[in-house]
Amino acid sequence: MGIVAGLDSSPDSTRIVVCDADTGSVLRTGYAPHPLPEGNARPSDVDPQTWLLSLGEAAGGGLLEGVQAIGVAAQQNTVIPLDTHGNTVRPALTGGDKRAQVAAADLVDALGGREAWAQAVGSVPQAAHPVTKLRWLSRTEPEHARRTAVLMQAHDWLVWQLLGRPVRRTTDRGGASGTGYWSAATGSYRPDLVELALGHQAMLPEVIGPAEAAGTTPEGLLISAGTGATMAAAFGLGLGVGDAVVSLGASGSVTAVHPEALQDPSGMITSLADATGMHLPVVTTSNAVRTLRGAAELLGVPDLESLSDLAMKSTPGAHGLVLLPYLEGERTPHLPHTAGTLSGLRRESMKPEHFARAAFEGMLCGLADALDVLRGRGVDVRRVFLLGPAAELAAVQTAAPALFGAQVVVPQPADYGAIGAARQAAWALGVSRGTLDPRTPPVWQGAHAQVLEPGEELAVGQAVRQQFVSVREQTHPGAFRT
Repeated sequence: MGIVAGLDSSPDSTRIVVCDADTGSVLRTGYAPHPLPEGNARPSDVDPQTWLLSLGEAAGGGLLEGVQAIGVAAQQNTVIPLDTHGNTVRPALTGGDKRAQVAAADLVDALGGREAWAQAVGSVPQAAHPVTKLRWLSRTEPEHARRTAVLMQAHDWLVWQLLGRPVRRTTDRGGASGTGYWSAATGSYRPDLVELALGHQAMLPEVIGPAEAAGTTPEGLLISAGTGATMAAAFGLGLGVGDAVVSLGASGSVTAVHPEALQDPSGMITSLADATGMHLPVVTTSNAVRTLRGAAELLGVPDLESLSDLAMKSTPGAHGLVLLPYLEGERTPHLPHTAGTLSGLRRESMKPEHFARAAFEGMLCGLADALDVLRGRGVDVRRVFLLGPAAELAAVQTAAPALFGAQVVVPQPADYGAIGAARQAAWALGVSRGTLDPRTPPVWQGAHAQVLEPGEELAVGQAVRQQFVSVREQTHPGAFRT
């Protein structure tokens, strides 16, 4: 079918992959960092033009020669306010903007609480959500809010720019589901929530289907719908029903593929849509690798690899030590003002290797709690894809399968977001030519990965897990009660 490209505009850079449209084989790649302002720090307010500058640089040297379709993935939790002429009213509001924490609480109260939001759009406003950023804008920059006539996200805006800024503006259901004003359950916008946050209505992009094209450039280059970074990475990995992804960043997240949107009255589940027509329920923890980094600092070891080596000198259960890793408060369970707890101290357990092991087990048990939130709502989890540099650590790989109670897959590092965007481009290209079904994406080769089985350690792992649950329930009774 030819060759296609996918680009992933992350908070820091643009990555481009050029792939064979039939097999998904990566033929060539491009990369460029986003230009940084003076001071060399990434701000929360970003001029979207910097994304175009790095895109142009990443695509240099004829990288896109012969490409017939392009897909765009981009950072989520970004809102770009435009005026009636399509010009930016102010820089884009990006990332987990702590300035908006009060605005998030205001919005939750304004609609009647967490359950009301979960029922309305499948998520409870957090500081990062676009709907929350709109509330912050209306409260702190009322003139900018008043001039805002159109709302776009990063991938919407990039697609629109690639197409030459047409009258029609589009988005996809995956990206729309992260805004806080579009419901994955109903497949429709909630303009009243935009008005609640911004103070007035604004024009919103048309949500098009997963295999639809956003348009074609004058040169004949097809541009697919685009999507958010999470959805693109899931598509690039080839996830299906029965698969979940555990992402190990400073905080953690558990994302699974499910046929239906989940409404969670407790607000622990964020109900997102994926890039194929399915759904991606997400449960987030506030503490993941930050738990390991804190343990390494406390023990005076230089890096996480050394912490892992130390933990491997202990045994499952860490001689009775249990760490509840709620160092930054916790989202799952909802304990925003709590602190971490170390339980089970005995003279024989007061050794560095046992504390190191307890840090790894505490982090993974916290993520297993998040997995159980999804399982408790009927989500099938047979394979867990483990992402992030910490996934390569021996202490993680040794403990994770038995603690999660599932096969663990550790994919080789790759630009899965860009690959997912390219796969979407191939799908839209095939549909436009009549060679692919709009209900069935192209079958590409799966990610190269290491596969880890629970095996004989499953019973031991589940005993460690139960030890963690017992301490959690004793310390925070009913924390998971909804």
